Amino acid sequence: MKVRSSIFASLCLILEVLGIALFLRGFFPVPIKSSFSSKSKLSDLPAEPFTGSSPNSSKLPDPLFKRVVIMLIDALREDFVFGSNGRNDMPYTRHLVERGSTHSFVAKARAPTVTMPRIKALTTGSIPGFIDVVMNLNSPALLEDNLIWQAKAAGKRMVFYGDDTWIKLFPKHFMEYDGTTSFFVSDYTEVDNNVTRHLDSTLRRDDWDILILHFLGLDHIGHISGPHSSLIQPKLLEMDDILKKIHGSLILKEAEGTLPYLLVLCGDHGMSETGSHGGSSEHEVNTPLVLISPAFKRKAGMEKPSTVEQVDLAPTLALGLGLPISQNSVGRLIQPVAEEASLRDQLRFLHVNGHQLGCLLKDSTPAYEKEVGYEQFRVAEKSHGNWLKLMVEGNTSEVLTNMGKKVLKQYLEALRAMSAALSKQLGRYDMYSMVVGMVLVFQLLLLLLLAMPEALSSASLVDLPVSSALLSLPFYLLCLLLSSVHVLVCTSAESSCYFCSLSWGLVFGVVALSSALLCILVAMGARRLSLGSMSSGKSPARGGGGWSLSELDILLLVGTAGHTLSLAASSFVEEEHQVWYFLLNTLCLAVFQDVCRKYFRERRANAGQVGSLEDEDQDEMASPLADLGVTDMGSERWLALVTPLFTLVCCRLLRSFNQTGVQWAHLPDLGHWLNSSEHKVVLSVVTTMSLILIYFLVQRRCSWVSKIALALGLLGVFSYRAAVGNVMFPWQHGSRNLSKGTVEARFVYVFVLGILFTGSKDLLRSQVITTDARLKSRGLWEIYSGVVLLVSLLFRAHNLPVLCCCLLVQTLMAQFIWKKLHYDAAQTTIMHYWFGQAFFYFQGNSNSIATVDISVGFVGLETYVESLAVFLTALSTYAGPLLWAAHLVCYLSSENRHLLLCHGMGPFACLGDFRDHPWCWCQVKDNMKCCSNKSLT
Repeated sequence: MKVRSSIFASLCLILEVLGIALFLRGFFPVPIKSSFSSKSKLSDLPAEPFTGSSPNSSKLPDPLFKRVVIMLIDALREDFVFGSNGRNDMPYTRHLVERGSTHSFVAKARAPTVTMPRIKALTTGSIPGFIDVVMNLNSPALLEDNLIWQAKAAGKRMVFYGDDTWIKLFPKHFMEYDGTTSFFVSDYTEVDNNVTRHLDSTLRRDDWDILILHFLGLDHIGHISGPHSSLIQPKLLEMDDILKKIHGSLILKEAEGTLPYLLVLCGDHGMSETGSHGGSSEHEVNTPLVLISPAFKRKAGMEKPSTVEQVDLAPTLALGLGLPISQNSVGRLIQPVAEEASLRDQLRFLHVNGHQLGCLLKDSTPAYEKEVGYEQFRVAEKSHGNWLKLMVEGNTSEVLTNMGKKVLKQYLEALRAMSAALSKQLGRYDMYSMVVGMVLVFQLLLLLLLAMPEALSSASLVDLPVSSALLSLPFYLLCLLLSSVHVLVCTSAESSCYFCSLSWGLVFGVVALSSALLCILVAMGARRLSLGSMSSGKSPARGGGGWSLSELDILLLVGTAGHTLSLAASSFVEEEHQVWYFLLNTLCLAVFQDVCRKYFRERRANAGQVGSLEDEDQDEMASPLADLGVTDMGSERWLALVTPLFTLVCCRLLRSFNQTGVQWAHLPDLGHWLNSSEHKVVLSVVTTMSLILIYFLVQRRCSWVSKIALALGLLGVFSYRAAVGNVMFPWQHGSRNLSKGTVEARFVYVFVLGILFTGSKDLLRSQVITTDARLKSRGLWEIYSGVVLLVSLLFRAHNLPVLCCCLLVQTLMAQFIWKKLHYDAAQTTIMHYWFGQAFFYFQGNSNSIATVDISVGFVGLETYVESLAVFLTALSTYAGPLLWAAHLVCYLSSENRHLLLCHGMGPFACLGDFRDHPWCWCQVKDNMKCCSNKSLT
């Protein structure tokens, strides 16, 4: 069955999305939730464990604190407070940590370290899933049980200032609030001033019980210039002064005989060495947690902070305020907070916390009774009852105290084990669904590779042996085998499986699809090999449809399939850039071998065959070849020889610009060196040279209007970088007041839109008004140049050489490799894909969310516009693959135009430049006329 390539590509895309969706459904576990839809209530609390006949107490002990102030500093790293520079960056806070009435901890956040999931973890005590990263862009109201809802239900008066994510999550919960958007990262001053302007009046009042302050400036500075920026220390000093003001006000308002206050200093997440967050590196997950209250003992010196989980803050605050713990909380009480309370109250707190964790364990684990933590809790609960019975009877001996301390330790061990068991459930992947999704994706990948030569040919048709595959005996045997495997897996699996929960109709459809794809793959592979054995040459047989595999073909197929298989291992995913670097280096060596074979072996063999005819018609060919740009064949030979070696050198140089991955991302790189204040002059020179070279590489195929617009746009790019302080103008001396660069960026946007409009106009004219292939090719190249100009604006200054090398490699490979070495469309497409993936990592990207530079989403904007911010961020992140895909379209269109020119030039046009063209190869060597339609490739 023959199918048009567009329809074939659409079907493959749909099935690919379904396979990836099934894989992701198994890879991202569903967050742990309680089966009860209602919120926790004080009346639902368990009674104290007591074996006697006295009525058991089902109430919580009295609250530990009267009012609570939570000062949350976005992206506050642990070393900003507890590190060696803490005394200089936050002196008052450091003094309280060392000498004050405080408890200090390193609170470990869980990935994804993004603001909205972290707020949910702080208020619910649960561990959000990765789906919350998407929800972070537009946070819906939080419906599950949480601390804020419990506080409002208990009549607590709450005030909030800061990140408006809180207002979206908890609408109508605060009696007073003022929110500011967290996404406009270019602003790190007003975003905090909007919080502090309310402080004086709020601290003087007594009409609130909980005050929440969420400061965003530090996070925005990190996104703009990183954790080692000169702006970091002034911002930390500002935050330290605010903490000092709040603490002083709380001390003045403290009255004799009343419950004490609690001041909480914390961060929602940390900050990576590049200033971003979202991943699981130490600097991203380690945040400071400082609890300040006169209820705590004063410290005598600096102690090493112990480690707690970030979710532990939710049950701690709930019990400290006399509120029930949220149903879905996996956190446990931070015991030092309650150590000044009576032993009975401490045991009661731990018992309530353990009961809540035990109920959640029952809902999420079928065999919960076999869990070690649950067994330990039952033992501790029984010991607690015995201790309580002795205490009620009036026993006050030291033995009773020691027994109570033993029960306390038993409870702490049980809470730790149950919390760990609940947290581990996030790592229980649905392996069966993942395997089914991977099999579908891998089958479609092989199908695309086998069908690519036909899909990219001039006929644009793909011959799929569907009928023969569906009517074959192996198809029915495979359906029966896979159905049996499905029944076996689903009946023996202890944990829940998404694929097993689907209806039998859907499951059988997937089984039939997978079986049919496998039969089609075998049939297409056998056909290619059989036809390929009858054809000669290293490239696909143009006319017969066969396929003869060369060394390069094998490398491209094995490399692409091998990379797909490597994604099944988490270590390969974390360091995927190493795979692409290796494949790209191997590809350059394979291309170098083809160049040597072409110019140093095949040329000599063919010289005697065509030499006499070239001498005979030399005068007749001189003019056409000169028009085609053919010059000295010797220089062309050496340039082709140098191109893969130069590409190797470029790739090695680009690897040093941005460290990426997980294990070595913290190491210094060339980008850090260029961005330091001492090397601003060097960065300015490098930026200037890169922009000039970008212009000369891109403008060659543009109209004169687009050339002028491109030059002015690149000048605007440099002006923007100078305005924001990345580079310096030649006449600039000393410091200069920095701006947001809004005017300069919008100046560039004007020329980007102009170039895109010019290219789109030419493209539409070539399709509607005329069939001029040259006009179509020029339109595509102009659109490409507009995208390059936009990427130049969005890229960081130190990444402009990466863009420059990308364009240079594209130019050299197109001029001296793909066209000269007879590479067909399929080979060229896969090479573009490899280069695009490698340049994705050359930019400094990785598979971690932390490497996404969200600051580019606000270039030229004064307010947060969600659609534009998402578009610009995505464009900058995937600029490498996008530019290589766009270059592929432009290159194939340009080569098709050359093919049409070849048909109109008459005899001997296939000699010289077009003689080496893959779409214009004379099949009959003794007939030196241009190829006819029947012999076209």
